[in-house]
Amino acid sequence: MTTVESTPLAYPFNSTDNLNLSEAYERARDTPGLLRVRMAYGEPAWLATRYADARLVLGDARFSRAMGLQHDEPRASAGRRDSGILSMDPPDHTRLRTLVARAFTVRQVEKLRPQVKELTAGLLDEMEAAGPPVDLVDHYALPIPVAVICQLLGVPVEDRPKFRAWSDAALSTSSLTAEEFAVNREELRAYMSTLVADHREHPRDDLMTALVEARDNGDRLSELELVDLCVGILVAGHETTASQIPNFVLTLLDHPEELARLREDPGLVNSAVEELLRFVPLGSGAGQPRYAIEDIEVGGTLVAAGEPVLVAVGAANRDALRFSSPGTLDLARAGNPHIGFGHGVHHCLGAPLARLELQEALGALVTRFPGLRLAGDITWKAEMLVRGPRVMPVAW
Repeated sequence: MTTVESTPLAYPFNSTDNLNLSEAYERARDTPGLLRVRMAYGEPAWLATRYADARLVLGDARFSRAMGLQHDEPRASAGRRDSGILSMDPPDHTRLRTLVARAFTVRQVEKLRPQVKELTAGLLDEMEAAGPPVDLVDHYALPIPVAVICQLLGVPVEDRPKFRAWSDAALSTSSLTAEEFAVNREELRAYMSTLVADHREHPRDDLMTALVEARDNGDRLSELELVDLCVGILVAGHETTASQIPNFVLTLLDHPEELARLREDPGLVNSAVEELLRFVPLGSGAGQPRYAIEDIEVGGTLVAAGEPVLVAVGAANRDALRFSSPGTLDLARAGNPHIGFGHGVHHCLGAPLARLELQEALGALVTRFPGLRLAGDITWKAEMLVRGPRVMPVAW
């Protein structure tokens, strides 16, 4: 069993100007034990890159997210992310998640499919009327999840541009100082507090009103928990999907045979989305660290109590011990147990909604524009936790 600490490697490995998975991950998967890494800020950590190790760390109750609040968490920016529900363990995590979970069940989300279909069709009409080239991000990928999550949460249409800058800063790995990071967080909290107060004064049929009532009538969460939960839903509810839509399109354009396969058989779209979730490594690095509550062996390495482990989901989803031909994009791949939405108690709450949006966005786009192609240089998101084009000109 590996117990001796080696000199930590600088992390993350992935470049932010493409969607490739760094070769460093393949070397790590082929090396016994966990890798020792150090991010730009915080203490060193172990890095899990194999599928079985990733599932263990994400799913085992002997690993804690809440312990991170007591440590100098490994992170990419100076600012500390007190991530609300994402920084909690059961039972607090369970208490808050239960309040929101009903809105994101597969059954509830499916009720939104007609609206999302109508939304995608309208955006494609506008793209066609404008004529190529069109920025796929600004005119398609971003408006879809923004409109849906704002409608669910009850954010006024006219306020939608406001939270984009706050959201970018919340997910930034740039040179924002800890003070600047905190100012941005408090501005977003202040905006959300105002919105919560308006929903309290004027109840409506949306998720925020339901959460306000749970706060006021059931006393099931504090006011700060309520605000941070709404902030988390708003940011997480649009950013990853807005990034993955152009990421998926770009990946399909790089695999023309698979793109042609999807065009010929639109019924493949659900399977295609699952395979793209497995194949495309969204993060520039690993997700939030988990801290060992007690000594525990992971992949032949003894992780001591109090030590953090980072999980590289993108690498785990390419593990040949779990997936046949893991480096091959196969839109009809059967039995695809990827962990693109995480695993365990922190499995992505909005996964059913993200799946629906990705299915509708991708299916409508490739059907409507069979000649879809890049029509200029891509501008990549720089210094963000998630990778993807910020500008992606397309023609058809």
